[in-house]
Amino acid sequence: MTITEIDTGYHYNVMRRAIKAIDEGGPGQTLEQMAARMDMSPAHFQRLFSRWAGVSPKRFQQYLTLGHAKALLAERFTMIETADSVGLSGTGRLHDLFIRWEAMSPGEYARQGAGLTIRYGWFETPFGEALAMGTDKGLCGLGFLSETGREAAMADLTARWPTADYVEDAEAIRPWVDAAFAQKGDTALHLMGAPFQIKVWEALLTIPSGQVTTYSEIAQAVGHPRAMRAVGTAVGRNPVSFLIPCHRALRKSGGLGGYHWGLPVKRAMLAWEAARAEA
Repeated sequence: MTITEIDTGYHYNVMRRAIKAIDEGGPGQTLEQMAARMDMSPAHFQRLFSRWAGVSPKRFQQYLTLGHAKALLAERFTMIETADSVGLSGTGRLHDLFIRWEAMSPGEYARQGAGLTIRYGWFETPFGEALAMGTDKGLCGLGFLSETGREAAMADLTARWPTADYVEDAEAIRPWVDAAFAQKGDTALHLMGAPFQIKVWEALLTIPSGQVTTYSEIAQAVGHPRAMRAVGTAVGRNPVSFLIPCHRALRKSGGLGGYHWGLPVKRAMLAWEAARAEA
C-alpha cells in the first residue's frame, strides 16, 4: 500500500481549509454551511472528511475546540512509568504499528553522521507532504512541510547530521514510511541523539495514540523532575515526528505548547488521533 492510497486523495491542504471553516463557523454550524465554505456539496464534503478523520465533520468539531487539550488531559492522560520509559529497551508500540529502534552510540553521535549514508525522499501523508530520511538501520528523520516548505525542512534535518552523505532515494525507505502511516506492519527507527534526548524520546514512545501526557510527567519519567525546560528542548529536537509522538506532549495547564513543524500540524494530529480512537 502506498502513501497515496492511504491518503485516498484527501490532501492536507484541503484539511487545513476544513479546519478553518469549522473554526470560523463555530460549534452551531451545520454540515451544509461547512460544505458551502469549502465550495463542495454536503455529501461530497461529508464523504471526504470522514475518510480523512474517521468521523463526521460535525463530530470532529469537538476535537477542535479551545478546551480540547484540557479535555484530553482530564480524560486521556497517560502516566509514564519510569521503569518502562528509561533503560533503552529498544522497543515501543505506536498505534497498531510495531516499532523496532536502536540508538546510536555516544561515539557515533559525536561523529555527527560521518561515514553514514542517509537516503531521503518526499512523501504524501495524511498531514501533508513530509520529508523522510533513513539509514540502513531505519528512519532517522521525518518532518512535515505544510508550515515550513521543502527548503527549510531539508536544511533543518540535514543540519542534525552535517557530515553524513545524503542520497535522494525514496524507494529505499518507502516501506518504513508506508508502514508508519498505514498503521500496520513493522518499521524501524535509527535514533541519533544525546543520551538525555534518547530517554525523552523513549518516554514519548510509551504514549498511546489518542492519549496525551505533560512535559512535567515526561521529566519525572526520565528521572529529572525539575528539568522541564530541558525536556521541552529534547521534545522539540525529536527528529522523527509523529512516529516518536512529540505532538502528544502538552503543558500541564492544558495548553498545546510548541511544535517544531507548526502548531496547526500538531492540532490536526491530536484531533485526528482522538477522533480515530473514539471511532
